[in-house]
Amino acid sequence: MYMRVESRTSSCLHLKRAPGIRSWSLLVGILSIGLAAAYYSGDSLGWKLFYVTGCLFVAVQNLEDWEEAVFNKSTGQVVLQTFSLYRKLLTLFRTGHDQVVVLLNDIRDVNVEEEKVRYFGKGYVVVLRFATGFSHPLTQSAVMGHRSDVEAIAKLIATFLELHRLESPVELSQSSDSEADGPGSQS
Repeated sequence: MYMRVESRTSSCLHLKRAPGIRSWSLLVGILSIGLAAAYYSGDSLGWKLFYVTGCLFVAVQNLEDWEEAVFNKSTGQVVLQTFSLYRKLLTLFRTGHDQVVVLLNDIRDVNVEEEKVRYFGKGYVVVLRFATGFSHPLTQSAVMGHRSDVEAIAKLIATFLELHRLESPVELSQSSDSEADGPGSQS
């Protein structure tokens, strides 16, 4: 699953993502190798601790991040947060959170992009496109194989932000009339 809807109201959309089963399985598998090496080796206690902590370090490094996105119409902001257990352990609990805050008015489009995932093929990620031309992924890591899940989240965000609503003929004629009545036109 790419992201799940934590809560949804008319003014707030809260999406969350936690490490998946593949990520946790990889953590348990790598940690098991360290424990087995420590258990079956005839080395000293120092070396056994080195095996376990080394494998624990590699296992946590491969664990995906916890990510969340809060689209809030009442504040007019989008808050994208990422929590990494690896960075938290590396900096001895001083950091581990990354946060990006963007104004809702700056978002012009929501797309699904394909990314290459090392050793596994291709994955998909939702990308927010801004008025400045800058784009930012909704999550830092792509999900593999399930493009329809990612497209559903992109459609949900676009619907919530009302990005793809069609202008009615009345709005189109009003906007063209206001352009014609601008400062450069002569009456």
